[in-house]
Amino acid sequence: MNEQTLSMRLERVAAHIAPGARLADIGSDHGYLPVALMLRGVLEAAVAGEAAQTPFESARRKVRKNGLEQRITVRLANGLAAIEPGDRVTVISLCGMGGETIRDILEQGKQRLAGSERLVLQPNGGERELRQWLMENGYRIVHEEVLRENRFDYEIIVAEPGQAVAYSAEQLYFGPLLMQEKSPAFLVKWRRMLRQKQQTLAHFERAREVPQDKAEAFAIQVAWIHQILA
Repeated sequence: MNEQTLSMRLERVAAHIAPGARLADIGSDHGYLPVALMLRGVLEAAVAGEAAQTPFESARRKVRKNGLEQRITVRLANGLAAIEPGDRVTVISLCGMGGETIRDILEQGKQRLAGSERLVLQPNGGERELRQWLMENGYRIVHEEVLRENRFDYEIIVAEPGQAVAYSAEQLYFGPLLMQEKSPAFLVKWRRMLRQKQQTLAHFERAREVPQDKAEAFAIQVAWIHQILA
């Protein structure tokens, strides 16, 4: 992967960033996404935020190498602290982190949100917790997809602030739009998850002192998965 050729995962993220956007890519992973989109003429401006020194320096070098210093600002900062009011950000992307980590970044940086930004999120697990935060903070999920790359299943969640929405426990677990569409990638993922959870349940039955609430939660999830695959 480089600034010319993004991974499939980041290409699908890029597909939800409209021409003329002002992007803040938080946890920018060496700046691949903002640099690629700027070179394609998609972005008006961008911020690449990094909390770690090494990828921050790498992103700065990548921006400088492509002559984009006037268009992309690279900042060493934690989470949404990379965003300043003058950036006039319209899209925030957070990719390649656990869903709980993305949730915590959004929660801790809520004061940096103008209340109009599109969120393009690619969590590595923890999708339910992330959807819960979106629901509780006035964001409606407008697009979801599942893709498989390098033997991993990834989900992309796109959310926009708007009318309050209440998702059911099953919708938070599977994704309200994903469970409606039931794409081939979605079905493959949940068939795989069903096998894993059934193995875990069998382990629970053999093991001693497994908390009752944990075993019951797994049993409920297995029932939900059976239902969604039926």
